[in-house]
Amino acid sequence: MTGSAQRPLLFLDVDGPLIPFGAPSHTYPMYPMYATGGEPYGAAANPLLTRIDPGHGARLAALPCEVVWATTWMADANECIAPRLGLPSLPVVTWPEPSDTDDQDERDGLHWKTRALVEWAAGRPFVWVDDEITEADRAWVAAHHPAAALLHRVDPRRGLTAGDYAALDSWLRRLP
Repeated sequence: MTGSAQRPLLFLDVDGPLIPFGAPSHTYPMYPMYATGGEPYGAAANPLLTRIDPGHGARLAALPCEVVWATTWMADANECIAPRLGLPSLPVVTWPEPSDTDDQDERDGLHWKTRALVEWAAGRPFVWVDDEITEADRAWVAAHHPAAALLHRVDPRRGLTAGDYAALDSWLRRLP
C-alpha cells in the first residue's frame, strides 16, 4: 500500500464534535458560502448547521490521517458538512443493519458504532472522535483491534476545541 492507504484513520462523528449542543448559532461572513449573502446548503432544513465552525476543515486537514465520516449523517455529511468545512468528499462508514448482537452490546454498555468501526479499520491504527464514547468501548477496542486506537471523547456542549486537536495531533504523530 502507498499514500493515504497507510495513514491512520480518523473516524469523525458530526453531532457533538462538529455541531456542539451547547453553543449558540453563528454566522461566518468570511466563509465563501456566505459570499453571495444566501444561506448555505441545508441551513433551512437543519438550523443547527450554523453552529459548525468552518475552521474545523483546516484543522482536520492538517492532521496526519485519513478522515472518515462515522456519523448517522452518512453520505449527507459530504453534501451538507464537507462544503462548510472546505473539505473534499470523504469516505463514509456504512452502518450495518441492527442485529441481536446490538441488544447485548447495549446491555454491556458498548456503543452501537464500536464493532463497525473496528471492522472498517481492518487492522489499521485509528482515532474515533465522538461524544458518546465510554470505557466499555475503549476496553472492547483494546481487546479486539490489533493496531493502536485512540477513542477520543468530545464534550458535546463545546464540540472540538484547540485542546482536542492538540491531543489528536500528538497521538497521531507518535504512531510508528
